[in-house]
Amino acid sequence: MTETLSQIHEGAADTEALVRDALTVLQPGFHGTTAPEWLLRRLAEGLGSVALFARNIESPGQLAALTAQLRAVRPDVLVAADEEGGDVTRLEARSGSSFPGNLALGAVDDTALTRDVAAELGRRLAECGVNLNWAPSADVNSDPRNPVIGVRSFGSDPLLVARHTGAYVEGLQSAGVAACTKHFPGHGDTSVDSHHALPRVDVDPDTLHARELAPFRAALAAGSKAVMSAHILVPALDPDRPATLSPAALTGLLRDELGYDGLIVTDGIEMRAIADVYGIERGTVLALAAGADAICVGGGLAEEETVVALRDAIVAAVRDGDLPRARLADAAGRVRSLAAWAAEHSAARAAVAPDPGIGLVAARRALRVTRTEGYPPVTEAPYVAAFTPVANIAVGDETPWGVAAELDRILPGTVTGSFREGDALTAHVLRPAGPRRIVAVVRDVHRHPWMAEALGSLLAARPDTVVVEMGVPQAAPSGALHIATHGAARVCGRAAAEVIAGREAGD
Repeated sequence: MTETLSQIHEGAADTEALVRDALTVLQPGFHGTTAPEWLLRRLAEGLGSVALFARNIESPGQLAALTAQLRAVRPDVLVAADEEGGDVTRLEARSGSSFPGNLALGAVDDTALTRDVAAELGRRLAECGVNLNWAPSADVNSDPRNPVIGVRSFGSDPLLVARHTGAYVEGLQSAGVAACTKHFPGHGDTSVDSHHALPRVDVDPDTLHARELAPFRAALAAGSKAVMSAHILVPALDPDRPATLSPAALTGLLRDELGYDGLIVTDGIEMRAIADVYGIERGTVLALAAGADAICVGGGLAEEETVVALRDAIVAAVRDGDLPRARLADAAGRVRSLAAWAAEHSAARAAVAPDPGIGLVAARRALRVTRTEGYPPVTEAPYVAAFTPVANIAVGDETPWGVAAELDRILPGTVTGSFREGDALTAHVLRPAGPRRIVAVVRDVHRHPWMAEALGSLLAARPDTVVVEMGVPQAAPSGALHIATHGAARVCGRAAAEVIAGREAGD
């Protein structure tokens, strides 16, 4: 039977709508500090979101120009970034963050401070045109061996994490930036990084609800506009599929049981926990079918070919019956609803009073200082030995950390060196330090046997050494002066440097 002209037009319209919806649910990244031609073309075709990473950001002015370039093509585009403050920063990846991270805020345990920090961070994001922040991390850091959460968590107490997660969501969204609470249903009780492999969280349902889910309930109560799924296997929910691909986790638990009606975003679909087992195309389809509304991709795969491959996989899955057309339409509708909210609230940052010093105030309050009796202050330029572990992918290795730069500002002539696993203590620390006082800067010393052993040897040789722990302070304080900063942001380093030099008041 020959198709009528109207049928042909209807078929073409259906195809165009399907392709547009498939593009709408993608959140891809790209290379460069200006938008490539292919990205602008895909935005015009229906791409609903763009993901920004450190490689895309040089300065606030450049970022504002970039987001304006995107909105000239699609005014309602969602521009996303994972700007957590603290160790995970994109706005200040090259200099270190002006804000301490979650663990520092949890250590202070002042929800008003957390709300104010998040509001100022949101104001700066909005000023640059970013309207979706993949933050906060609501993970309860219950496994001290955790290689990827750590200082990104408010702490190990579910109730503390819950109250600060809610405060953070409120602060961020007061500036018109949508919060994306992560990593549902909780990535804290793992010793595996899902960037590299599939973590498994073996908890019973009662523990899951009382511990892991408490912060997410607080986030939903605070109105979190988005939730990010975790690539973790939780047998209590689904013995076969990770949460990102699990209808039981995303639809059964998050939607039906917890009553969440906002946007569900996946963690990076190219992370190995998904890509190595399912491939990114099948993983994308399974995530959407499970209840996800948006697919984050582009931390690693940031080319047009990735967008085309995922778009085509979604379209094929709908046509083959593997992904219901209504489910895709629902997902695309939620993306558009969030975009409408963001556009409506785009002027909210004007109502947030700028507070440029709030990050340093929080970092100073987060310090925990232990002095030995008769501790001699550091009054001359010291030697800073940074005990440097391998950075996890979420943090990245481009962001500077430590106290050397801030100490040099106060005590000019400060010298620094990096000490890594396998290095000889005498050659890399004692000999270069000479007669100078030594400041040893460590990060999660409890997780790195080589670091603990080397630090012990250093303290035996030089007991007047100052120790600065910029990770999770799980190990007992050591050294003539021990400072726990609860994070490695630039402001944490400045706050520690002030104490080392005896200038706690910030003079």
